[in-house]
Amino acid sequence: MARVLFVCLQNAGRSQMSAALFERAAGGRHEAVSAGTTPAERVHPEVVAVMEELGIDLSDRVPRRLGREQAEWAELVVTMGCGDECPYVPGTRYIDWELPDPSGRSLEEVRAVRDEIDRRVNVLVRRLDEGDSRPPHNRHRSFTDG
Repeated sequence: MARVLFVCLQNAGRSQMSAALFERAAGGRHEAVSAGTTPAERVHPEVVAVMEELGIDLSDRVPRRLGREQAEWAELVVTMGCGDECPYVPGTRYIDWELPDPSGRSLEEVRAVRDEIDRRVNVLVRRLDEGDSRPPHNRHRSFTDG
């Protein structure tokens, strides 16, 4: 079982969608949590709306501040726009997904971000299921883009 931490700035969009889609794709085989470097008060309404279209309810999720303990818990940290504010833990794999922030975007644009996250999450889960044993990567190099 792998432990994955999804991190973005506000923990109100990309990381929330990623953790929820990861949980769905992993079906209990792996664990995920999400956090943000500067958490918002709530998950963005447009994110809640597009996730509801998939039957995933994020309306009761509360954005959480990223702490070192979460990074230490994780075997893999997926960053999305937090840059150098994300804590670095030696021996932990880091990958960066360059995705637009869905805040304030149209539902169509947020759906596109959601669908891209879903694609990447499914690739990630498949690789984790296969026991991907590659060595840790540079925190800004992505190996789950395709």
